[in-house]
Amino acid sequence: MNALLSVSDKTGIVEFAQALHALGIKLLSTGGTAKLLAEQGLPVTEVAEVTGFPEMLDGRVKTLHPKVHGGLLARRDLPEHMAALKTHAIDTIDLLVVNLYPFEATVAKAACTLEDAIENIDIGGPAMVRSAAKNWKDVAVLTDASQYAQVLADLQASGVVSQKTKFALSVAAFNRISQYDGAISDYLSSVQFGDGVPEGAAPTLDLFPGQSNGRFVKVQDLRYGENSHQNAALYRDLYPAPGSLVTAKQLQGKELSYNNIGDADAAWECVKSFNTPACVIVKHANPCGVALGVDALESYSKAFQTDPTSAFGGIIAVNCTLDERAALQMSKQFIEVLMAPAFTPEALAVFKSKVNVRILQIDLPKGGDKPWEQGRNFMDMKRIGSGILLQTADNHELALSDLKVVTNLQPSAEQLKDLMFAWTVAKYVKSNAIVFCKDSMTMGVGAGQMSRLDSARIASIKAEHAGLSLKGTAVASDAFFPFRDGLDVVVDAGATCVIQPGGSIRDQEVIDAANERGVVMVYTGVRHFRH
Repeated sequence: MNALLSVSDKTGIVEFAQALHALGIKLLSTGGTAKLLAEQGLPVTEVAEVTGFPEMLDGRVKTLHPKVHGGLLARRDLPEHMAALKTHAIDTIDLLVVNLYPFEATVAKAACTLEDAIENIDIGGPAMVRSAAKNWKDVAVLTDASQYAQVLADLQASGVVSQKTKFALSVAAFNRISQYDGAISDYLSSVQFGDGVPEGAAPTLDLFPGQSNGRFVKVQDLRYGENSHQNAALYRDLYPAPGSLVTAKQLQGKELSYNNIGDADAAWECVKSFNTPACVIVKHANPCGVALGVDALESYSKAFQTDPTSAFGGIIAVNCTLDERAALQMSKQFIEVLMAPAFTPEALAVFKSKVNVRILQIDLPKGGDKPWEQGRNFMDMKRIGSGILLQTADNHELALSDLKVVTNLQPSAEQLKDLMFAWTVAKYVKSNAIVFCKDSMTMGVGAGQMSRLDSARIASIKAEHAGLSLKGTAVASDAFFPFRDGLDVVVDAGATCVIQPGGSIRDQEVIDAANERGVVMVYTGVRHFRH
């Protein structure tokens, strides 16, 4: 049996080659991999000795040869193939280990030049991988170090790699080539070439490439989709952001449904936006209760008060350790999904008898300069008929210094705190969104209405049904008030301060109304539509 090893990432390759040698498998290799194996005392034949041609063109050509691809592509069950190999003195290659030049890692560097990117486009590696993967019945092709253990287990057990393993390796190989080519296409079709790219300089890249190549990996099939007559599956990004929902570990409960996942994502994205203990309760993709507290129990208790009716069968997320006290309180209501970065053993014991409650543990992102380092999406995608809408994600964070006070009255420190909290919540409420808040707690949420007036009225009605007073509340509107009537509704309900983007042609009318009613109003200059 012959194995050809040619890897860019040399993690585990020496140990794997040693195990192959111990099994009596002949080792072929190229360039740096061959040198490394030889330095470890392994008998290795360079591919150049097999092909009769040296590596040339700075390594661009070394394995593109019939003695390599013939050995990979020949079908062992066809006598004419085997006769052709014999005629041309070509040995079969039964096991191929190749991982590709690090194109993705190279172009991720801010200073990457077009020349660096081009030189990290692998040619011979993908060609060999495709040949071996096509001929999977006869050749095992490994494209990642994580595959070494299974192949060795097969070889040590029976002396051959099983057909099941070889087919799985073939699928993984074609997936890897697809991912690699997609990354190359995305990058090159993003380069703004213009009159040329200066040598030694990083090119300017379009945010949106000329061709978008989505690369997603299936996590699981789902029982059904949004409705029971629809089929569905969950996929994740090839490289998911840390702290995102798809990185969750399910500790207990039934399989997540399509709707569970959508609502859980809405809750988790919202609760992640707070730096102090917070709880978010979501129902049908909208927060129905959000609050801050000293711990999970206080934040949950306050969030639940906002809308106990809607919280029934809701999704709960906290951004701090969930302990027994919080768990005992939460267990009194019907919960579909419960999420936290950590659970105490006592908290998990509380839910042990509630076997249908889905409990997810998700590590919070450690933070960083880039959105994906903070656990945020960089791009948002929406499917439309025969196309997609692609946009940068709504990662805008409002600072106090961004606020513009437009009324005669100035906000107090407490009002500013509530306004900032209300604005953060409104970002995660479906448009048109109106959110009443006080003391870092939602008091009424109006979501998803065609009229901003209706959202304001619904928020007031929900507060009344929950027995909450809106007197002295702060109100956030995700977009501007087009007329003064929306402002009048929230002030009539009890609001004393309002935060909104501004930007209406009738802004002055609304400002005058705020001054007339004796309330504070601040502008953000940014809206947060969410459809």
